[in-house]
Amino acid sequence: MKKVVAISIGDLNGIGIQLALENHQNISKWITPIYCIDKAMLSQAVQKLNISIPHDFETVENIAPYFEIHAGSVAKQSGAYSYASFEKAVTLAREKKVDAICTLPIHKKAWELAGIHYKGHTDALRDFFDAKAIMMLGCDKMYVALFTEHIPLSKVASAIKENELTEFLLSFYKHIKPSSRVAVLGLNPHAGDDGVLGDEEKIIQRAIDTAHQVLDKEIFSMPLVPDVAFTPNVRKNYRYYIAMYHDQGLTPLKALYFDEGINISLNLPILRTSVDHGTAFDIAYQDTKLNHLSYINAVKYIKDSQ
Repeated sequence: MKKVVAISIGDLNGIGIQLALENHQNISKWITPIYCIDKAMLSQAVQKLNISIPHDFETVENIAPYFEIHAGSVAKQSGAYSYASFEKAVTLAREKKVDAICTLPIHKKAWELAGIHYKGHTDALRDFFDAKAIMMLGCDKMYVALFTEHIPLSKVASAIKENELTEFLLSFYKHIKPSSRVAVLGLNPHAGDDGVLGDEEKIIQRAIDTAHQVLDKEIFSMPLVPDVAFTPNVRKNYRYYIAMYHDQGLTPLKALYFDEGINISLNLPILRTSVDHGTAFDIAYQDTKLNHLSYINAVKYIKDSQ
């Protein structure tokens, strides 16, 4: 039986609605999508895109106030609508009306302009469910989980605390295959060189040791030197990586698998996936051929999940 999935439509000034419309026929073979957009906004979007609405394109009414779409613009109204669409998708999941949610890209500044204090979907989901959601991005070939996410680089070192990292490691392990080995990155160049270049690796190692004691087996690597952790020989040994900060993990991931990567929220009572790209304001509503692979993979992950 096909899973029912709420599709949060993202920022309507961006490419999300085009992705939803162009891929509806394909993804409907695997899931039953419910799109969190009302008919009035959908009608406006398709007129601007010159795309017809599929006959079985199921929408949801009373999302947020109608506004005029301005392609490629960062706007309060589009930010408010994208947040309301996301909230509706979460509500449908809470009420067991859908089996999972898939989110299309939002613009963080537009959320800010709309008075929304969350930095993104994962940040909001933590608050919605009072749970320590884990952000994991990637594809079948390689996944990267982020210990810290959208914080300034200047605050990363002080955020690496033994108890918090131990809890993170144990929670992450629950969501991967028990036979998997996980690469854990150090923070500093050369993974600190035994303290010469920094002591954070000692904290990371203690967290790893404690996690292994709890699990009664060794799953996690020692803190790896970050600049060689993603070389071909190292990648032969690991499918899962844990990065200490955002760009440390996502720069190599996107260099290798940008077109096919997805974003997955772990450690929540609901399943949520997302595309791993932005709103692409520069090409929105311009009759541009989009790359659909990230969206397709985000839906496939839901289809194949237990």
